Amino acid sequence: MVHSFYEAVRKDEQLGPVFNTFVGDWEYHLLKLTDFWSSILLGTGRFRGTPMPKHVALPNLSAHLFERWLVLFRQVTSAQPNRAMGERAYDTAQRIAESLWYGYQMSRRPETVPTELQDV
Repeated sequence: MVHSFYEAVRKDEQLGPVFNTFVGDWEYHLLKLTDFWSSILLGTGRFRGTPMPKHVALPNLSAHLFERWLVLFRQVTSAQPNRAMGERAYDTAQRIAESLWYGYQMSRRPETVPTELQDV
């Protein structure tokens, strides 16, 4: 799932330029992402880290990019043979995207009320 999703992200007209600009070593990044999702979905504890600071440091992120990320995530998880795990993964991704978007806005514009992502 992780490899399929991030392959779609890399090829996406909107997300590809963002990810491909800031991810220098995709092989290493995929290992970290696999550890992250394994920890989140399977409780393996393989991931150690704090994703928020890395995302907050990126310039020019928008709600639209987070929503596009979720659209692609939905497409990939819907194609998974384990439907229950696919739904769980998408629900988790939605919460993560909302949290990262909220944190991004708070770091960039702390004087304004953060906006929510649109349901996709």
